[in-house]
Amino acid sequence: MKTTTELHPKFVMDTAGHQTAVILPIEEYYGLLEDLDDLAVVAERTNEPAIPHEQVVRELKSDGYLSD
Repeated sequence: MKTTTELHPKFVMDTAGHQTAVILPIEEYYGLLEDLDDLAVVAERTNEPAIPHEQVVRELKSDGYLSD
């Protein structure tokens, strides 16, 4: 997830000098959309039970995804 210091916004101003819009490089825009999608997935899964790390490692090893 990007911090505000990693973004490169350009602001559009009205004639009174108020910021009315933001222009971002396309890569940063898509990165923000991906971050929002990730946060939505996390929010949807907050009520799922936690699985101990040791159990996850055991299962990954038994399924062949991790070596011993």
